[in-house]
Amino acid sequence: MITLPVPPSLIAPSTAVKTSYLVGEQADMLYRESDTAWLAEASIDFDAYVAERVGIRERWGVPSELFWFTSGEYYIGSLVIRHRLTDDEGGGHIGYHVVYPWQRQGHATQMLRLGLAKCAALGIETALLTVEPENVASVAVVRNNGGIDDGINHEGERRFLLETSGNR
Repeated sequence: MITLPVPPSLIAPSTAVKTSYLVGEQADMLYRESDTAWLAEASIDFDAYVAERVGIRERWGVPSELFWFTSGEYYIGSLVIRHRLTDDEGGGHIGYHVVYPWQRQGHATQMLRLGLAKCAALGIETALLTVEPENVASVAVVRNNGGIDDGINHEGERRFLLETSGNR
């Protein structure tokens, strides 16, 4: 296992992690047997790719902000915070993913904890997260951060409510 140079943190997307971002996302896509074509464009002009992802942007019809979870030169995963819920509440306030090489090392639990603190700073007192029912690892991450079951949404995903006040 790689020893990280500093504790990972959430940062704005950055060109400083170009190689590990592209390699990590490619490994993750290949592991999931997903299309990697989008990586070709990202690798050609990574500066532009990053610039399109920095700051508060309209995504899914609501203001959202993207963060990358990094340690020094290492890209570990990404987290998005929706500043308010979509009309159908699909996806909830926070979405996250850890790229395959870094999974099962506690990074998602830490990333979500940091994301909840960012939600608290935005005035979101209770965050909604949704999880595919078969994603046992993500259910554990949400529960490890205090998630309370709140039924099933219209897309068949499990809903969880998480208080953000203890995460500032």
